[in-house]
Amino acid sequence: MAAQQIPVYLFTGFLEAGKTKFAQETLQDANFNNGDRILLLVCEEGEEEYDPSAFAAPNVFIHNIENEEDFTTERLDALRRQHRCDYVMVEYNGMWTLDTLYRNMPREWVVAQEFFFADSGSFLNYNNNMRQLMVDKLQSCELAVFNRFPGEDEDLKLQIHKIVRAVNRRCDIAFETADGKISYDNIELPLPYDLSAPVVEIADADYAVFLQDIMDQPQKYQGKTLRLKGKAVTKSRSLKKGYFYLGRDVMTCCANDIRFIPLAAECADTGALKNLGWYSLTARVDIRALPNVYDGPGPVLHALEIRSAPAPEQEVATFY
Repeated sequence: MAAQQIPVYLFTGFLEAGKTKFAQETLQDANFNNGDRILLLVCEEGEEEYDPSAFAAPNVFIHNIENEEDFTTERLDALRRQHRCDYVMVEYNGMWTLDTLYRNMPREWVVAQEFFFADSGSFLNYNNNMRQLMVDKLQSCELAVFNRFPGEDEDLKLQIHKIVRAVNRRCDIAFETADGKISYDNIELPLPYDLSAPVVEIADADYAVFLQDIMDQPQKYQGKTLRLKGKAVTKSRSLKKGYFYLGRDVMTCCANDIRFIPLAAECADTGALKNLGWYSLTARVDIRALPNVYDGPGPVLHALEIRSAPAPEQEVATFY
């Protein structure tokens, strides 16, 4: 018999970002805290503390985990068994990577919702100085909340929007002012290329944006003709006859996070291509399943014209 799944509600962000306040308010809500047994794991100590007397129901068991090395499967499982909990809430330390959590969660624990919190006044500074940790928290959250937002600062709102959307295209973004007023991000930045053009020209500087968009929303590229530049990979065990990869090194957050991301392509004579050579490819996009390349349907570039080309001025594609 399979073990019963334990929902986990995960709150991420850096110190004084508003995680404790949100978790406290959640536990004061009788619609959430309805008497079920809840394990609350607190992984950092801020100025704000929990007030159990204000919880909607008393069956909340708070445990502090101060050191990352103590965040182990054995300890988490022991705490869950000790309190026979139905749910788990985690106020996660912003200086720890999410890999520590996912690697050590007991098998039956499943993240049900993930929220990211940030102080609007310090967010840009954290992003500039700890970009890798910021990306780690933003990339999988479902809601990003920016607390203490300074009213009608549209320039800051746009900066935050661009940073979040460079990492996560799906999450909701909320701005909360100091007096508790909440607004949601509804900015829709146009793509830096014209998808209605007979041939969609992907400039070298726009490659990272294009790659993210075609992987997030592949169907809107179905049947489109693109012209883009990339490295050709012709030697790979996953390639079938008549196929090659076209891609570039992409930097998501920092120099430690550069990786080659390929798109599948097909042409009649892949033998004429130089492995890791730079090419300008004009291709028609077909969205279909390609086992060993994509987990589901993905873009396949059917080559119409391919020419040798110089490398881009900046070989690593970035979002900035």
